[in-house]
Amino acid sequence: MSIPVEPSVEAPRPDEDVAPATGTDDGGAGTSPPRPPGGSIFTIEGRAAPGLYLAGWLGSVMGLGILLVGLLASGGAAPVVLSAIGAAILGIGLVAAAGSQAIERRARGEAGYVGPSPFLVFAASLPLTILLVIVVVGPASVLGFDLRSPAASLVSVLATALVYAGLVRLLVVGPGSLGWREMGFGPLGPGAVRDLALGALLALPVIVVTSALASLLVELVGAAPDSPLPPSGGGLGLLVNLVSAMVVAPVGEELFYRGFATTAWARSIGPRRALVRGAIFFALVHVLTISGATFGETTARAFVAFVARLPVAVALGWVFLERRSIYASIGLHATFNGLLVILAELAAGSSLG
Repeated sequence: MSIPVEPSVEAPRPDEDVAPATGTDDGGAGTSPPRPPGGSIFTIEGRAAPGLYLAGWLGSVMGLGILLVGLLASGGAAPVVLSAIGAAILGIGLVAAAGSQAIERRARGEAGYVGPSPFLVFAASLPLTILLVIVVVGPASVLGFDLRSPAASLVSVLATALVYAGLVRLLVVGPGSLGWREMGFGPLGPGAVRDLALGALLALPVIVVTSALASLLVELVGAAPDSPLPPSGGGLGLLVNLVSAMVVAPVGEELFYRGFATTAWARSIGPRRALVRGAIFFALVHVLTISGATFGETTARAFVAFVARLPVAVALGWVFLERRSIYASIGLHATFNGLLVILAELAAGSSLG
């Protein structure tokens, strides 16, 4: 006689959301308990940190709404106050969401990196940086502080670096997802100096490739992005721009994009894919503030800036992974930025002359 065969059921992947069972099978046996829900399902049931998850959602939605109202309003101090409040609530919400995500990953026993996504931590850095800049620069602007000066640019870059470092310490190092040594911060000694020098030596060929690629792109699209730093005006302004470009920005950005993000992705998807993802991420972040007179001009400038940054982004990721030292990528980043600032200053001087 024939024996009936039950149809096979494909087991869900670990990252899939599984709806709770609502009944039993034909034999009357109970179904297995559902796996914890993923980020695509809004529910606190089955979550390892339901309160933190709810705070993340509420804070993010409310904060974003208040921030948009503040940014779109005009006149008086009310828009600034609303923007600061919205940025604070949004930042707290996104930090809570990042903490919830890390707890969920640990609870599921995921392999590799089990901290918050670098994308989510970066998203949290944006409103917190806005808040810090408002708190510091806002009162100074009332007293006549020039918001387009090299000093104002230094404050903005420093705020970003401090937020990056604070979030990595709070969300990644504190819970034990990654340690400073794992992110390439070895002892400050002869080895660190050698890595800094090696990175600096790589800057010249990278800047040659970048300059040639940028010139070609500008010829093709007919638009060039503005310098991320304001005109120095010579003297003290040039020194301030060099501090921003060669000290503050390289340390903060290498900590976040190579030490944290690239290391986290290398554990999850492998070093090669981590290098590519990190390079694209780094290049995309640097075009977020680009603008133009028209949509077409803005798009063209963003395209040039994005593609032209890919060579240095790839080089930074490669030297970091190759040396497993944050100092090597800092050396390359600092020298690359410094050369660009000096070349821009020479070009401005020759055009004025």
